[in-house]
Amino acid sequence: MSEANIPQTPELSQEGLAEDLARADLYGLLANLFFQPPDQVLLDQISASGNADNPDNQAPLASVWTDLVEAAKHSKASDWKAEYDSSFLGVGKPNVFLYGSYYLAGHLHEKPLLDIRRSLLQFGLETSDSVAETEDHIAALFEVMRYLIAGEDVEIANLTNQRIFFNDHIRPWYDELCDAIDADPETHLYKAVSALTREFLAIEGQSFDMV
Repeated sequence: MSEANIPQTPELSQEGLAEDLARADLYGLLANLFFQPPDQVLLDQISASGNADNPDNQAPLASVWTDLVEAAKHSKASDWKAEYDSSFLGVGKPNVFLYGSYYLAGHLHEKPLLDIRRSLLQFGLETSDSVAETEDHIAALFEVMRYLIAGEDVEIANLTNQRIFFNDHIRPWYDELCDAIDADPETHLYKAVSALTREFLAIEGQSFDMV
């Protein structure tokens, strides 16, 4: 994942810029963790961050962030890969689907995917041919949110589009995804990722409701 590039716009205070940078970074981290199992470099970075570098520096996230740090400290990249493969890939039907269409429509490649593609077209975004996952994969949706926060084109990357995209394409099903991860007996390390995802997105939803 590339580093977030936050535009230094005069409309935002330094405090607002720092908050948006933290949000973008956390979306990027979660996208990375859901797109593929973390390598040892990323695990070491998470382990070294500790509580002082909580990615969003908000009290409700402190406990779940600490759990992820501890999980990273006491595991190896191979542990995460084995769990990712068994829970999210598997042979045939995976234990846990990471696609919005499955939770919203009961099947993959359904109307929710088409709705997301229409939204991306409105933003002028296209999926790279090198990416095998469909646009309703949770990692892809998190990357869009990251762009809508950190992108330089303020006509696209703005709070209004963040709220609409989040409410339309993430909010309706992220709890079900987290429930599925928590219920999967093969999942252990990713329960910390699930808890961080649930807490962070709950905060996001509350913030958008106040706009």
